Amino acid sequence: MGSHAPGSHGGTLRDVIRFYLLDHKTIVGKAIDISLLVLNLVFVGVFVAETYSVAASLQSMFWVIEAGISVIFLVEYLLRVYGARSRLDEIFNFYSFVDLLAILPTLAVLVLSVPAATANSGFLRSIRVVRVLRFYRFTRDEEFFFGTVSVGTLRVMKLLLTVLTIFFVAAGMFYSFEHELNPGINTFGDAFYFTVVTLSTVGFGDIVPVTQPGRWVTVAAILAGIILIPWQASKIVKEWGHRDKVNVVCENCGLAYHDRDASHCKSCGHVIYQEFDSRE
Repeated sequence: MGSHAPGSHGGTLRDVIRFYLLDHKTIVGKAIDISLLVLNLVFVGVFVAETYSVAASLQSMFWVIEAGISVIFLVEYLLRVYGARSRLDEIFNFYSFVDLLAILPTLAVLVLSVPAATANSGFLRSIRVVRVLRFYRFTRDEEFFFGTVSVGTLRVMKLLLTVLTIFFVAAGMFYSFEHELNPGINTFGDAFYFTVVTLSTVGFGDIVPVTQPGRWVTVAAILAGIILIPWQASKIVKEWGHRDKVNVVCENCGLAYHDRDASHCKSCGHVIYQEFDSRE
């Protein structure tokens, strides 16, 4: 992507909006990226902080911050849909779905007059944990506001993010279902401790689920860890396995990535004639 905004070349308003929401190189694009990242960190932090016993004034401040960030994210969502080349594709995009789902409980309180206590309990609270999935939007490609990373580095970042996401989502949902009935779960920290101990197979047994939804959350978290973490790790291993190969595509069968000194395709035998320096 170029570093010049389409507006400077006669682009439409939609082009300008789409450019800056995807751009990582211009000052405006970097500012938007950093601002959204910081707001999402605060958004997730507020969710965690609200599970602790704090003064009523602090709880009110948390609500104001959450409501304000939710409105900003709603505006961002609407701008992404407006600026997208295909608005229908953008609406059904995974990242957009997560963006909207993360702010729905807060918007329900603001727009539909749902009591705040309702939004902070049960199913609606469990929905709020998906806001951590917004961080995946920042790993959709190799370009970041601080520069470009390698494919291998990006996959390592995705693996770490996947592990943290499984821990966070499982802990958030476990807390939502267990904290009213389970004496061992008083804060998000308690739920996070249980999740880490359980998924790491240590299993001290000092905290156990007492509700049916809590048990199913635990099972789902274990299955997610078994499936997603090895899947992400396998991509890293594959990338490491291709470090010494050259990205040359065989004209006959289409196989990509061959050994540096290969003169024929290892799949079909077609001549590919890669250049190779005998001094290496």
